[in-house]
Amino acid sequence: MKFRSLLLCVLAGMSFFKADAQTAELNTNNLIWTSQSKNSGESMPCGGGDIGLNVWVENGYLYFYISKSGTFDENNTFLKLGRVKIKLSPNPFSGTDFSQQLHLQDGSVIIKGKNGNLSTQVKLWVDVYRPVIHVEISSSKPIKTEADYESWRYRDRTANGTENNQDSRKWAKDGVVKTLKDNISFKNNTVQFYHQNQDSTVFDATVHEQGMDAVKSEMFNPLAHMIFGGILKTDGMQTAGTYEGKYQNTDFEGWRLQSTKATTKQNIEVYLNTSHVNSTLLWEQKLDSVVREAASNKKTALQNTQNWWKQYWERSYIFINPNNTDPQSPEWQAGRNYQLFRYMLGCNAFGEYPTKFNGGLFTYDPVNVDTTYKFTPDFRNWGGGLMTAQNQRLVYWPMLKNGDIDMMKPQFDFYLRSLHNAELRSKVYWRHDGACFTEQIENFGLPNMGEYGLKRPADLDKGVEYNAWLEYTWDTALEFCQMMLETEHYTGKDIKPYIPFVESCLTFFNEHYQYLAKQRGIKVFDSDGHLVLFPGSSGETYKMAYNSTSTIAALQTVLTTLLKLPPQYLTDAERKNLETMLKRIPPINFREIDGHKTIAPAKVWQRISNVENMQFYPVFPWGIYGVGKPDLDVAINTWKYDTLAIKFRSGIGWKQDNIFAARMGLTKEAADLTVFKLKDSGRRFPAFWGPGFDWTPDHNWGGTGMIGLQEMLMQVDDKKIYLFPAWPKTWNVHFKLHAPYNTTVEATVKNGKVESLIVTPKEREKDIVNML
Repeated sequence: MKFRSLLLCVLAGMSFFKADAQTAELNTNNLIWTSQSKNSGESMPCGGGDIGLNVWVENGYLYFYISKSGTFDENNTFLKLGRVKIKLSPNPFSGTDFSQQLHLQDGSVIIKGKNGNLSTQVKLWVDVYRPVIHVEISSSKPIKTEADYESWRYRDRTANGTENNQDSRKWAKDGVVKTLKDNISFKNNTVQFYHQNQDSTVFDATVHEQGMDAVKSEMFNPLAHMIFGGILKTDGMQTAGTYEGKYQNTDFEGWRLQSTKATTKQNIEVYLNTSHVNSTLLWEQKLDSVVREAASNKKTALQNTQNWWKQYWERSYIFINPNNTDPQSPEWQAGRNYQLFRYMLGCNAFGEYPTKFNGGLFTYDPVNVDTTYKFTPDFRNWGGGLMTAQNQRLVYWPMLKNGDIDMMKPQFDFYLRSLHNAELRSKVYWRHDGACFTEQIENFGLPNMGEYGLKRPADLDKGVEYNAWLEYTWDTALEFCQMMLETEHYTGKDIKPYIPFVESCLTFFNEHYQYLAKQRGIKVFDSDGHLVLFPGSSGETYKMAYNSTSTIAALQTVLTTLLKLPPQYLTDAERKNLETMLKRIPPINFREIDGHKTIAPAKVWQRISNVENMQFYPVFPWGIYGVGKPDLDVAINTWKYDTLAIKFRSGIGWKQDNIFAARMGLTKEAADLTVFKLKDSGRRFPAFWGPGFDWTPDHNWGGTGMIGLQEMLMQVDDKKIYLFPAWPKTWNVHFKLHAPYNTTVEATVKNGKVESLIVTPKEREKDIVNML
């Protein structure tokens, strides 16, 4: 592939592409259904702020599940906040004229029905700036409305076997695992509901199991004194009793509100509140303040929400073959589904907790994912409050090029809150400094109690997980360190709050591997003065590794990036210490395969436990090899000749081979794998992929697809911006992405030629390299 500088005249009329054309293109990505759904598995996402709804119409009834960031119970299950069912009489959805549309421009779902001369529209939207769900019903003739709040947690529910994958106890044998019932009641013609965590939670059990009781009082505990729930409130409606029922395979109880008279307009609101408080009275007072604050902003709430979504769509997009909206075209589907997935990410822009890789805010009845999983709608595989770093990172890496850096804050805050707990692990177990984050960690920073190992040998190091996949997998937090540093690279914004976290993660490796060396013998470093990174791990795949390449690439890159920060971030002493640390990192490992130099996953390893292509981590995420960088042929040789890399290659779930291919400029391979990832999911909502290796919607499936598409279009190397490094000449595209130094790049390609290019600021045009 030949490099050549791009020289293009930017037309004066290009503002058209920034406004009218972009809006028209986004309109073609709106999803419209003209028939009702069979069940919740055919639901449509809707949300905003930190709230997600699964919306569907079934047998003439409108339903939606409610999910809100951070609603973790005693067992660290990510509980839904119930289900709302709406019935209209006469019923406009009993006719044959029906439509349900996801309107991306303002984040709403609009449902229309016509039955004879009765026409009705229902608009659902979520206030981006406050925790309020709106249902606005308008009809051509007066109708009556029933609004029901339905809950399966009207009673305690016992979780057995596989169902405990939804919580943090998993296969722990310390007693029966129960999801405790909510408090639900009528209150002044409303339905109030909440879950109040008990004093003893899985946090206490985890701390005790892992021998951390002595420092428990110092530790961050996110589950203590937590109450979450809300209120279903309407005007002109009154309570109408309770009822029992069964949806899918789960029994429930319903609390009904109904109209006092028929009207042509009816508004229904759900107000939510999550608080760490010591009493339900305080929680109710906070909920009341949510209701009052929403009422005082009633006139501007919708417009402000619409404005937020407008700027969200304007700051980034990728439209593939925008003038050819053949729904059967896999390439067009990939572009459309990129937008649909980004919409789901935008629904948790302001969450207290990050968007979870295993379903985000949009899980539904698990029997619609796996018919053998006859569990409640609270179920998701791989836990609720449990965060798997190797998966989570794939949800957050694409936000850099999307310009959604403000949305990365929940993920960064997750680690900042847990930092002290991870540092206490190092102090208690090994008496040295640095934060020890394992791979599968709870929302309080400790390893999951089941994954930690319940049948541990008595003399095993308490800081090590007794787990064939997770032992010594300690480097995954370094990707979040790099993300934090990259936010400064992209925006120039102050990242001082993150520097202690980054330094602590690096300190752990520097101190812990010296500590381990001292346990083995008199020499701390190898003959070249490098750390001996043993025992280690290359992901979950190459176990008991000596000098894991993924760990080496991570430490080299994070240290180098940290040292490049402006002077105000580090003292001279800190800088000198980091430079010394960098010199101690061993070099990346190589091996020869069929006469070709390739990247090795480690110097040596004992066994293989998973199917991750760790050899390519120096390509992504660490960017040591790639387009325009030295020795790219070594990475390409690894792609071509490493038999395990070939064997493990796939587009399913969290597999990143499409990203690796794009980073190496392998156009056909990147295109094929990325289209496989981003084409329609096979479910009614085309971006509900999965379950892959995890759950549905599989957000790391969508995240890898999103990253791959970005890297096909644009790669960055400090100030250098490579355009179309792996882009098929037959694909037309209109895109806008973000690059370092507060730069945006917008371009339109038709018939293999760049028709327009807008680089902001203009002086960055000199750094563009066109590879089309």
